[in-house]
Amino acid sequence: MFGRKPQDSVREEHGDVAPLSRIPAAPDRAATTRPADLEEGFSANYSLIRQRLFARMNVSAAVLSGRDKLAAELAGVVGDIANAERLPMTGQEQSRIVAVLLDDMFGLGPIEPLLNDPTITDILINGPYQIYVERRGKLEVTDIAFRDNEHLSNVAQRIAASVGRRVDETSPMVDARLADGSRVNIIMAPLALDGACVSIRKFSQQKIDIPQMVEFGSLSAAMGRVLEIAARCRLNIIISGGTGSGKTTLLNALSRMIDERERIVTIEDAAELQLQQPHVVRLETRPASIEGAGQIAQRDLVKNALRMRPDRIILGETRGEEAFDVLQAMNTGHDGSMTTIHANSPRDGLVRVENMVIAANPNLPTRAIRSQIVSAVHLVIQVSRMRDGVRRVLDITEVTGLEGDVIITQDLFSFVHEDAEYREQVNGRYVSNRLRPYFLEKARYFGLEDELMAALG
Repeated sequence: MFGRKPQDSVREEHGDVAPLSRIPAAPDRAATTRPADLEEGFSANYSLIRQRLFARMNVSAAVLSGRDKLAAELAGVVGDIANAERLPMTGQEQSRIVAVLLDDMFGLGPIEPLLNDPTITDILINGPYQIYVERRGKLEVTDIAFRDNEHLSNVAQRIAASVGRRVDETSPMVDARLADGSRVNIIMAPLALDGACVSIRKFSQQKIDIPQMVEFGSLSAAMGRVLEIAARCRLNIIISGGTGSGKTTLLNALSRMIDERERIVTIEDAAELQLQQPHVVRLETRPASIEGAGQIAQRDLVKNALRMRPDRIILGETRGEEAFDVLQAMNTGHDGSMTTIHANSPRDGLVRVENMVIAANPNLPTRAIRSQIVSAVHLVIQVSRMRDGVRRVLDITEVTGLEGDVIITQDLFSFVHEDAEYREQVNGRYVSNRLRPYFLEKARYFGLEDELMAALG
């Protein structure tokens, strides 16, 4: 395993490993040089040990041996090199070097600890020396950096290669998925001016349900009960909100109310849904190859799903031409279908669906499209990540009908903001508008009429 191997070939395969470094509290977005307060002593010791280690190391054999076995071997070798070179290092520093080496060889280098931190939901890499994370809904800068832009590029290319893609100057943008399901977007030079930018939306291992969301303050107990009833009554639901507002989390929570005897087909660009039912068919889109061929879009999968005898179709996000096919599915016996959409309000969400249908079918009359929306969509749930970092359900809106060319809706619940002046913590309350829902007949069919009326007050 530790035979001689040219150092250059190792660098090409794994890139350089970054020592941990400090970032100023208010970093310059266009910074292109390393932070001034880099731990120079650790960096020098690490570089020398790495050079000596890789000079004698057979990297391919080492990686195949597994992380745990290699960790034990590296600990001894790093100690021997430190003694031979008379480096003033503590046992803790040696262990840190071993950890950094292992993260780079088996993981994603310096950001590996961030991926393993359950409190982090997003990792945003703006060039090699500026890494932000989101914790509890708020962004904060980290004290982690890559060695240089080449090191960051090597890690980005490794991510792309893991899903059969490539990212370089000729193909500088890519969407990928890590082994744990986390979504990754990569954009490199010449499009990214200050070094490669990598955005990672971590795949949550925690399965959140409606009662937990009530406990977190994301909605009231009455709202949670109404949403559970809506899912059990097989209403067609659109969850609307901005990026990172909790749309997928709410979709996962609602899916827990689906009967285990139903056949569910899920369609996603990057698999994030965590359905607990036994009969789930998961489909994922495929991007075009380097030659521009072989793309399988969401619309293709929705059409195919209709031939798979689904009871419900759950689309991770509606963003284009597939909107027309989703409405068709909701109108042809697949009640209980759900999807998410990017919009700022329930009304905006319906308008976005209409615009996407028009883009795919420009000859359809506007009234015909709106009639399809009204007959297909029962509820629009608006979610938002507010300034205090809390993700809240702002509105539960029911689509009630069409008057002329206008879609009529009614808000069953709303979040009312009560702060008279700006404060860090958002204060407000969830209000039931005490309206008789149009889906009351469906609730009666499923034996849930009394529970629904009680929840609505």
